[in-house]
Amino acid sequence: MINLRGVGAIYRSEMSRMVRTIWQSVATPVITTALYFIVFGGAIGSRMRQVGGVQYGAFLVPGLIMLSLLTQSISNASIGIYFPKFTRTVYEVLSAPLSFGEVVIGYVGAAASKAILLSLIILATATFFVPVHIMHPVWMVAFLVLTSLAFSLFGFIIGIWAGSFEQLAIIPALVVTPLTFLGGAFYSIDMLPQPWRTLSLFNPVIYLVSGFRWSFYGSGDVSVGVSLAFTGVFMALCIAVLWWIFRTGYRLKT
Repeated sequence: MINLRGVGAIYRSEMSRMVRTIWQSVATPVITTALYFIVFGGAIGSRMRQVGGVQYGAFLVPGLIMLSLLTQSISNASIGIYFPKFTRTVYEVLSAPLSFGEVVIGYVGAAASKAILLSLIILATATFFVPVHIMHPVWMVAFLVLTSLAFSLFGFIIGIWAGSFEQLAIIPALVVTPLTFLGGAFYSIDMLPQPWRTLSLFNPVIYLVSGFRWSFYGSGDVSVGVSLAFTGVFMALCIAVLWWIFRTGYRLKT
């Protein structure tokens, strides 16, 4: 049986942090998204009307949402576990009658919930700038949930591994964000010449953005099946790493 009370306590505690920092958590990403539409949609969109038969401003929407989803999932989950480590209150969590899975569900579930909520707010914001059409809404929600869970798990690993605030930010800033910008968020890889088009296929973010864009417009840079398979494999890998961390106590019990 899952300790619902314990999982709920962690979940509510993490969600309350979003309310306390509402301007940082919600307002800032929304303003940033609006600026993306003004700059990219206005400057580039005036010269490049369509991409793959889709208005360029509308083409940007899935990429911008995915950019926010990845960064927020990692940030929320990593900060969520790093602060208990930093204040040493993590020992209270470890000594509580909670299993490895229950601790992960509480922290990762809250991080994913916040990322999904923010993504939906950004989607609503986008409708003020461009007409947004979602061809496969069920699949859109599925990609939102799976991607947010996968990268919240990844962020949770980063939060456990990080030994300082600098290490906490280094992977999102120097790895995830550049991969997202180079992952087809603002363009289609079909627009790239060879060999860059082939090299782009080694960027894992391509598969996330492509699958999510397919749910909007019915087309993507790679097969939607491949996108789902990549997300599932990445999630399974993160769960395996977390199982090992809790089994060995790596950077948690020392």
